[in-house]
Amino acid sequence: MSLPMSRVLIRGVAVAALVACWIAPAAAQRGKWWQDERFESELGLTTEQSANLEAVFQKTQPHLRQRMRALNRAEAEFDRLVESGDDASVLDYVGIVEAARAELNKTRTLMLLRMRRSLTTEQWAKFTALADEGKRSSGRSSSGRSSSGKGSSTKPSSKR
Repeated sequence: MSLPMSRVLIRGVAVAALVACWIAPAAAQRGKWWQDERFESELGLTTEQSANLEAVFQKTQPHLRQRMRALNRAEAEFDRLVESGDDASVLDYVGIVEAARAELNKTRTLMLLRMRRSLTTEQWAKFTALADEGKRSSGRSSSGRSSSGKGSSTKPSSKR
């Protein structure tokens, strides 16, 4: 393979990997679903549960913003390196971008885990079904989780 062709291939693979990793977290962002009338009524959320969900969200937001800024900075530097044509630096920097993305996703996942603990097992099953329905109707692929919520490694509390 010629040198110019290998550079094009490396850039293409790097950009495709970044785009693929970026789509999943972005698609999962739904805003304050616990304030959506449909979710609220179908899940039967109590005032206390809604307050707990909001508290978790508010507590996590500064951390999510910080992680997002770090990811944006890393991606901007990555883009600069891609444009410079320095393939070795691009390949080295992919790890930095992905580490920043992983930190953002880890923070978001912990937030969702804490939110899930505010729901009963039945509410979580309904939430999963509603979320999967929303994914199907918007053309996104399903998370692979069944509508019963089985197949997920975390369990909601069985209180209430």
